[in-house]
Amino acid sequence: MKVLVLNSGSSSLKYQLLTMPEAAVLADGLVDRIGIEGGNFSHKANGEKTKFKKELADHKEALNTVLELLTTGETAVVSNIEEIDAIGHRVVHGGEKFTSSVIVTPEVIKGIEECTELAPLHNPANMQGILAMQEIMPTKPQVVVFDTAFHQTMKPENFLYAVPYSWYEKYGVRRYGFHGTSHKFVSERAAELLENKELRIINCHVGNGASVAAINAGQVVETSMGFTPLEGLVMGTRAGDMDPAIVSFVQKKENLSADDMDTILNKKSGVLGLSEISSDMRDIEEGMEKWDEKATNAMNVYINRIVKYIGSYTALMGGVDVITLTAGALENSGVMRKLILDKLGFLGIELNESVNDFRGEERVISTENSPVKVMVIPTNEEFVIANDTFNLVK
Repeated sequence: MKVLVLNSGSSSLKYQLLTMPEAAVLADGLVDRIGIEGGNFSHKANGEKTKFKKELADHKEALNTVLELLTTGETAVVSNIEEIDAIGHRVVHGGEKFTSSVIVTPEVIKGIEECTELAPLHNPANMQGILAMQEIMPTKPQVVVFDTAFHQTMKPENFLYAVPYSWYEKYGVRRYGFHGTSHKFVSERAAELLENKELRIINCHVGNGASVAAINAGQVVETSMGFTPLEGLVMGTRAGDMDPAIVSFVQKKENLSADDMDTILNKKSGVLGLSEISSDMRDIEEGMEKWDEKATNAMNVYINRIVKYIGSYTALMGGVDVITLTAGALENSGVMRKLILDKLGFLGIELNESVNDFRGEERVISTENSPVKVMVIPTNEEFVIANDTFNLVK
């Protein structure tokens, strides 16, 4: 079966065409600046990369161009679009309505739309890809995979906030968690490699966006992102955990609106706000090497927050068997991996420094003497979407 995986943003589109169940990637690419002057295409197929510019009015036009790339000329990997058997979509928020991936139906579309107020920037963008593909390939089954679904095993004591209960009843104010497809893939891959499905796993997904999940025997106990992706770890541009009183205090001092503050906390905070250099951890590492005080502070705050969550989740699960590290920063930075593990000696963890100098590989980096195994497992969210699509429509 050939599955086209789509991740639609407000002005962007990531895609991948895979054969399932082999999970062989036939082509992948990125389109950005959809609906904005200067649309960009980056397409990889047959071992070659193709880049070009094209004005794109909307997602439907972008997807038609993607399908043309997949089926014609030197970029082709299938003879016609009928060879594509199904389409899998990433949708950010499924609220409490969706606890697993589902085939697209009118009822599902209505449910996604009802979750829009929980993810006003993301769900409408995700919907654009779904609706466009319904027009382009109306006979092909479509599946949606929700970022929030994997976390729906959390119990009330872990997902409720200590605010008026009526907020939960009326507005759905609770912890939802995100990066669910990544946490699912990495935790299941660790269980597969270690041949044990009963593991207590703490998975650290640390890229520009970042979250930690405590997973016991395949079930999420708690995760660091909450009602929105703003809560939890320090991130590239997101503040993460903070005293909520800061919001009203600074709003009054700076005469800011709620929207102004939302923008600052989501796009101008995190390591960017702390370092005043960059949101990219590679730049922060470079700043540390140059003894830049703000870069060093940013890194220390960043690492301490990760360690804090690992410690609290260890207590929450009554111990931990495996810590998994994934996503851009932890898949690629030996420096950051060492900074984290050096603070986890209380768990008996020892870093095997002789195997820590690598990027983007699947590898155990703790010593054989460590009672807690530490593994680096590159995430593969596209595989999760393709696999769920395959299993639902086969």
